[in-house]
Amino acid sequence: MGYFEDFIGVNLWTALFTLLNTLTVIIVGTKFLFKPVMKMIQDRQKEIDDMYADADAAKADAESMQAQYQQKLDAAQATSDRIVKEAVARGQAREEEIIRQANADASAIMDKASADIALEKKKALNDAKDEISDIAMAIAGKVVGRELSAADQSKLVDEFIDGLGDGL
Repeated sequence: MGYFEDFIGVNLWTALFTLLNTLTVIIVGTKFLFKPVMKMIQDRQKEIDDMYADADAAKADAESMQAQYQQKLDAAQATSDRIVKEAVARGQAREEEIIRQANADASAIMDKASADIALEKKKALNDAKDEISDIAMAIAGKVVGRELSAADQSKLVDEFIDGLGDGL
């Protein structure tokens, strides 16, 4: 073996010892270094996967909350529209009621005015009849030259007024 050592310049026992040391370092490195590092990498990968899952769940929750918010907003808009329509309908009904009441009041005023006019006309006619009957009695009394009885006087006045009423 001396010849081999001289030719290569390596001692066989040194090479074998170096090989054993290298294998020992690899075995120890695998056992105490590689496996813990791989476990740490897997744990970190699991943490990252969990964070992504949590982020996806949070995103889904946010989308759900946004959908609920949109539903509530739509419901509020529908309620608002309904309230406005009801207010407009009540306003129109009140307007119609006010107009109907005003028309009824105007009609009542017109009826009262017509009744007052008719009453005043009748009163004026009665006053005119009374004056005309007084004048007619005075004239009749002078023409006849005597006093007329109440029945004759009433008969003459009524005939005279009836004749005047046709001319009016």
